[in-house]
Amino acid sequence: MNKKFVNFIIKRYLRFDKKHPFIYISFILAFLGIMVGVATLIIAMGIMNGMDREFEKKLKVMNYPITIYSSLATVDENTLKLLKKHFPSFKYSPYIETSAIIQKNGLNGVLLYGVDFKKESQINYIFKNAVKGVKPNLFDVVVGKRLFEDMGVYKGEKVIMIFSKITPMGFGVTPVMKKVKILNYFDSGLVAYDKGIAYMNIEGLKRILHQNYYSGIHIWTPNPFEDIKKIREILPSGVGVIGWWQQNGNFFAALKMEKRALFLVLMLIIIVAALNIISSLLMMIMSKRKEIALMMSLGATKQEIKAIFLKLGMIVGISGIFSGAVLGLFGIWLLKTFDFIKLPEDVYGVSKLPVELSLTDFIAILVGAFIIVIISSIYPAVKASKTDVLETLRYE
Repeated sequence: MNKKFVNFIIKRYLRFDKKHPFIYISFILAFLGIMVGVATLIIAMGIMNGMDREFEKKLKVMNYPITIYSSLATVDENTLKLLKKHFPSFKYSPYIETSAIIQKNGLNGVLLYGVDFKKESQINYIFKNAVKGVKPNLFDVVVGKRLFEDMGVYKGEKVIMIFSKITPMGFGVTPVMKKVKILNYFDSGLVAYDKGIAYMNIEGLKRILHQNYYSGIHIWTPNPFEDIKKIREILPSGVGVIGWWQQNGNFFAALKMEKRALFLVLMLIIIVAALNIISSLLMMIMSKRKEIALMMSLGATKQEIKAIFLKLGMIVGISGIFSGAVLGLFGIWLLKTFDFIKLPEDVYGVSKLPVELSLTDFIAILVGAFIIVIISSIYPAVKASKTDVLETLRYE
């Protein structure tokens, strides 16, 4: 194949043709469509990833990387010592979990965690911010911001907390009331946690419930996906272990499905733009039939004719993809740098739109658009190479 000849014809066909201006305009529209489609897809995926990571970050903190819980066997101080012996570099926060009711302007049910404030602060930065600079007493409680506001309390105010206690014979439940102090509130940005969870000093909760064992142990590890397997191997039977991703499997599955659906819908923009490439090339082939037949009669092969129109389509498409990628990355930079879009912080937990484009998504967008451009260029190129020389030159 004569590459010089192919490139010469391509340069000639890319020039503006006064006789057929609509073909040139159609190429421009195809270029703009692909550029806008790629840019939109990049920005949309960046926003989706940013929101997903923000939710993941909050859920990871409130659910903890790995949680050990009592299933058929008791979790106690011996379990904690066993973990520290095998994994001394991990951070641990043993806890007692129970349900309680806070009596203040009505009754408000909470899931109460008894924790060591110092150990919990090492693995939960939201809790750490709530107890920073304060000295907790035995019966101090930290509640979520939403619950704090709904109850209308102030920091340091004492309220009645009601616990349930099973009788020794197990035939009834006795309410236990205790006056506790609202030390402060935490703000996770997620209403379900800010309204339904509270923390108390673990020593104080032990006294109230007369309980010497733990409900479980929260663990921070740098690589929870791998470390959970190692932890499971050394734990005695009857002690359960779960990762943060397993606690919210349905939620993240829904986010992943939504992201895929958005990707496919926005990819349709690129497909529609690619149809302009097909129509533009077909119009050019119809207008250049005489030239194509003449070139073939003078020795141009079908492969060279096919290469001319295939490369024409790819030039338009790839230039649109490249321009769209630059425009999309520029748009993401603008959203990250300047606060154009403000979000209600009480709903999303952040006031600035989080944007984070992953390399995998970026490559998938470029590869997907490239495949669409190639496919849209193949049919017109094959059509041009099948031009009937004798019939065309006879009638045109």
